[in-house]
Amino acid sequence: MTKKEKAAYLMEELERLYPETPIPLDHWDAFTLLVAVVLSAQCTDARVNTVTPTLFAKASTPAEMAALSVEEIAEIIRPCGLTPMKSKGIHRFSQMIIDLHDGQVPASFEALEAMPSVGHKTASVVMSQAFGVPAFPVDTHIHRLMYRWGLTNGKSVEQTEKDAKALFPKDKWNKLHLQIIFYGREYSPARGWTKEKDYISARIGRAALLKNLK
Repeated sequence: MTKKEKAAYLMEELERLYPETPIPLDHWDAFTLLVAVVLSAQCTDARVNTVTPTLFAKASTPAEMAALSVEEIAEIIRPCGLTPMKSKGIHRFSQMIIDLHDGQVPASFEALEAMPSVGHKTASVVMSQAFGVPAFPVDTHIHRLMYRWGLTNGKSVEQTEKDAKALFPKDKWNKLHLQIIFYGREYSPARGWTKEKDYISARIGRAALLKNLK
């Protein structure tokens, strides 16, 4: 298969498997999504979803979050890991949203990425899922699968994002990146990967990777 043929097959098959793509992180607006995505760095979505109810009960707006101390935030989010960085980042960007953006999460990659603890992937998730702006956030699942499928060279997440955007139609990005994540979690994990279960990779994957795979 050519890359274009692989892309067409993937979009059709992933749409069949995952016609609905609910965002895995519990939230109800752009700010709660932003906080949840920051907390998800090197932490599972499931664990984040056990922490955010307590956090958002105390502070679910930039003003409420900025009113908490860094220590109060840290105590609640500790199970998510990277506590010092995340607690300081959440506190600081909450104040920045108040000071620079009239209390509203900005719908701009540049403004989001200027905030502490907000990298390009986090900004991409917020832009795509909160504001509907086409983006292709690349997490570990997408990076892994795009390489397994022979659609990128695997050298960096930046290259994977560039290759994905070149390959898939722009109007599919926001849904497709979630569909790939769902497939990676269910069928093509980093550990315990089998050709029998991962039928998409068995069909279109790199021959060198599949050669010794059961």
